[in-house]
Amino acid sequence: MTKLATEKKRIFIIHGPNLNLLGTRDPEQYGTLTLDKVNTAIRKQARELDLETRIIQTNHEGRIIDILHRRRKWADGIIINPGAFTHYSYAIRDAIEGIQIPVVEVHLSNIYEREDFRSISVTKDVCAAQYYGKKVDSYLEALTFLSQHLTPPT
Repeated sequence: MTKLATEKKRIFIIHGPNLNLLGTRDPEQYGTLTLDKVNTAIRKQARELDLETRIIQTNHEGRIIDILHRRRKWADGIIINPGAFTHYSYAIRDAIEGIQIPVVEVHLSNIYEREDFRSISVTKDVCAAQYYGKKVDSYLEALTFLSQHLTPPT
């Protein structure tokens, strides 16, 4: 199915493990930011950029892989916050590499300034970009990147 040039670009957002606990989880790191607030900001930015979005949160590695596989047919690009899977899930890395559409990795916190194990991202090298350390703005920058990356020059 080929999309017409006038159709909105489609971005699928995957929130990984423990992001459902935002607002109560590690307030020193994440403050009072909730997943609902993140999603509201994403939807607002997507409207401004004329993007269609769908958003999901899951705590399960296999479900993330299944979503990546299924949504590659709908989405023009994907934004993923793999959470702790960032640091060791070669299965998610292989799924990102295999779907052959742009994927952007995001993190609310600066993973490079936290515990040593968090500074390793096995998914970064198969992603089109990585944004981190800017709370909700990490997602918003990823949306802007995909909007520009997916839009052919005029």
